[in-house]
Amino acid sequence: MVMSNLLKETGRGSGCRFIAKPCALRVGIKDSPVNKVEPNDTLEKVFVSVTKYPDEKRLKGLSKQLDWSVRKIQCWFRHRRNQDKPPTLTKFCESMWRFTYYLCIFCYGIRFLWSMPWFWDTRQCWYNYPYQPLSRELYYYYITQLAFYWSLMFSQFIDVKRKDFLMMFIHHMIGIMLTTFSYVNNMVRVGALIFCLHDFADPLLEAAKMANYARRERLCTTLFVIFGAAFIVSRLAIFPL
Repeated sequence: MVMSNLLKETGRGSGCRFIAKPCALRVGIKDSPVNKVEPNDTLEKVFVSVTKYPDEKRLKGLSKQLDWSVRKIQCWFRHRRNQDKPPTLTKFCESMWRFTYYLCIFCYGIRFLWSMPWFWDTRQCWYNYPYQPLSRELYYYYITQLAFYWSLMFSQFIDVKRKDFLMMFIHHMIGIMLTTFSYVNNMVRVGALIFCLHDFADPLLEAAKMANYARRERLCTTLFVIFGAAFIVSRLAIFPL
């Protein structure tokens, strides 16, 4: 709760309120209030501690205990599950935040890498290694990426809970470890190229998600196709080279 409140006061929280939310409303996503179920301590205890999907035997037992019909208890559990589901508006705002970051950091990376000789000839990444100067642009690039990975890891605990929570947590941890390792060992040239390749497709994925939340099916399909092509080209074709 403390971290959630802190984020609401940061740039990310302000951006969601003043930029992402108006954009979501503009494309037709409704800011619907969450309809809370009728408070019931017994059912809440079962929901939290035992199961969110009670079987027929448990439903009948609860029916006798509370003097409620089985149908009413089923409806309570269904509405209680829906109560925990994040609204589409929240998911849209999260995707827009990530889309904005990925797009900006990719443009920044391309802008300064374009003039670097080792961007065009990867063999130069190892010339005079490890005695290679660290430019200010490359330093900012690395620190920003590392800070973003840390923010993703911690924000997982307050963002929309997803089924791949553990997998993504491990993914972020590995990303932080690899970024730190390459920075400490001055492998920043190779690391910068990898960042750039990975960031190439990510904005398209988040844009496709936003289109999906806004129910723009044709746009969503188009963006996913472009994302698939960009992913294959950048990570399976260019990256091994």
